[in-house]
Amino acid sequence: MPSDLVLGFDTSGPWVQAALLSGDTVLGLIDTAMAKGQAEALVPCLDALLRDAGLTWRDLAGIGTGTGPGNFTGVRLSVATARGLALGLGIPALGITGFDALALDGPALPVVLPALRGQVWVRAPGDIP
Repeated sequence: MPSDLVLGFDTSGPWVQAALLSGDTVLGLIDTAMAKGQAEALVPCLDALLRDAGLTWRDLAGIGTGTGPGNFTGVRLSVATARGLALGLGIPALGITGFDALALDGPALPVVLPALRGQVWVRAPGDIP
């Protein structure tokens, strides 16, 4: 099994999103829109992602999760799930903001994320959340 296998996921909005990565190679993706029910859907989605790639939880070398901005309950769900999995599997977990993830495409540019009620969150270049 790849020793650099990472499972990343996010539930900070009306979705369950996940990616399974081995280095720079994407082994699988999930992007499911859902207004509610993420708590019940997250682990089965992650399990299916691993199973579809022919892998198990024990094959993971690390976990990454979204830490917002976004819905507080959704962020809490992702962070608690990542923490529990990391402790249970004995692997590291890392949280990353949506701002930091998008800033990888252009660190000198402002980052804009959708918020509720037609609003947005904005981080200017150089701002630290």
